[in-house]
Amino acid sequence: MTSVTNAWQRRIERAEELADRNTSLAEILRFYAEIVRFQVDLHDRLARLSPGRRTFDQVLSSDVMLELLPRFTGFLSVVEFHGPGRLARLAGNLRQGGAQSWSELLNFCWITPSASDALEFLARAFLQPLAELTRLQASPRPGISIHALCPFCSRKPGLGVLRPMGDGAARSLVCSFCLAEWEFRRIVCPGCGEEDSRKLPVYTATEFDYIRVECCDTCKTYIKTVDLAKNGLAEPVVDEIAAAPLDLWAQEHGYAKLERNLMGM
Repeated sequence: MTSVTNAWQRRIERAEELADRNTSLAEILRFYAEIVRFQVDLHDRLARLSPGRRTFDQVLSSDVMLELLPRFTGFLSVVEFHGPGRLARLAGNLRQGGAQSWSELLNFCWITPSASDALEFLARAFLQPLAELTRLQASPRPGISIHALCPFCSRKPGLGVLRPMGDGAARSLVCSFCLAEWEFRRIVCPGCGEEDSRKLPVYTATEFDYIRVECCDTCKTYIKTVDLAKNGLAEPVVDEIAAAPLDLWAQEHGYAKLERNLMGM
């Protein structure tokens, strides 16, 4: 089993563990676990292809598309069967389309930096294994610093991570698409580069004491950061999804999420 597959397996196990603990979020967490199971299989199939030349700013090659399109119907069936009502209906309608419309959607989401609706979030979730493979074969792009974008695919971060380091913790950001992780200064907004700590409030809740809601009063965005120094058992991508109530709180207080996760949350 590869290290990538191991990482996905940990996400599945963590999602199921948190679903058993929290009935209000069980549906979305179990749905996420099913998505990851599909992603593992797709990753293994794609890994056997010749890598060729893939980039995040060019449409997918015909060879890759030939591998993707037959799998897309299976992915939509997973969403239709396991997903919450609105997504299930959307997947069912999309499954009635043809290869041409699917190809256009997948190519659009592959080269477009940000998803804007549920349809595009579905496509990005399907493409994530390919994004991770492409990132592993690519070199990081230089010159990305203050306004935090992924050094591989130029997407916005979906979450932050604090990892123990010495007497403190180092902050990293995690890409919302290819899941790259890169170091980023703690006292700076990843949305606009604000550095004034007075304008960068941090909020926590008792129920999720290891997850920080890091806000910016300049650009009115926020990102959730998982503090592994406080909870070493957390799986950041999964725990960020499980802390959905914090998103509701932040949005009720006038903050917009810097980038939604692959569940569209």
